[in-house]
Amino acid sequence: MSTFEYLMGTQRFESATMRAFWQGMIGHLRGKPAQLLSFDEVKTRLRLREESYKGLQEIPVKDIVGSVGRYREFTRTFLPKPVVNKERWSRIYAEMMGNAGLPPIEVYQVGAVYFVRDGNHRVSVARELGQTLIQAYVTQIDTPFGLSDLMLKSNMDAAEAYMAFLDQIGLRRMPEEGSLQLSEPSRYSDLLGHLHLHWAVLCETCGCDLESAVAHWYETVYLPAVNLMREYHVLRHAQGRTEADMYLWLVDHLQEIEGCYSGQALDLKPGMVSYLEKRKLPVPEALLLAVAV
Repeated sequence: MSTFEYLMGTQRFESATMRAFWQGMIGHLRGKPAQLLSFDEVKTRLRLREESYKGLQEIPVKDIVGSVGRYREFTRTFLPKPVVNKERWSRIYAEMMGNAGLPPIEVYQVGAVYFVRDGNHRVSVARELGQTLIQAYVTQIDTPFGLSDLMLKSNMDAAEAYMAFLDQIGLRRMPEEGSLQLSEPSRYSDLLGHLHLHWAVLCETCGCDLESAVAHWYETVYLPAVNLMREYHVLRHAQGRTEADMYLWLVDHLQEIEGCYSGQALDLKPGMVSYLEKRKLPVPEALLLAVAV
């Protein structure tokens, strides 16, 4: 480590802390905190439990979104705040600039994002240097089905509501063929109502518990509807809306809902056209042709 590289590191640290100030101020004024995510808070709120060691990997630096213990010391882009040890940060900067061998960091992986267990300063310097990948010992935390990484990064309240809903219906271990994520968390109670209706109908015919009824609904009602949406690219222009949003709207507005829950065939295409037209969104030509047939 040369003295020149160390002094350069101190200058970059001062510049980085000033940018951290502006990032924090802008985030505050916009109501969007610039702080890293707390791993312990995420783990508790999303009820994450099982973990498995995945060994040494190269991971994208941009996907590191939080920390186990130092989430208050860096901004969301790992800019250092004044509480960070300037000497240590500058030394690591000099060592990286001089191609010195530094040990891999340690991280927890949740979905496709990472939380630093050890190596926060190395991540901060790596981002400052524009490094895209970093070596890390990865421990993966088992994540429930359908957890959006964007949701995890931007809206923890929505993520928590989604996890609570999945726990309530016992769907954490279902395949990720179609997420049940809603853009409005308050509507999970409506979706739960539809599931209980499906359960009640099944109980009259064959008898089952809620989890079995949910699995049956997911395979025979929800996924076919989602596949039809994908076939006709219905949500291409519905920015911010999810497949589950579309499903709820269709069920709420189709008079044929009884046919849907009694196992009869239900043509969802006219409802999709109505959904798009009422929101002044483009209707795919293939969907119009299908309805006209």
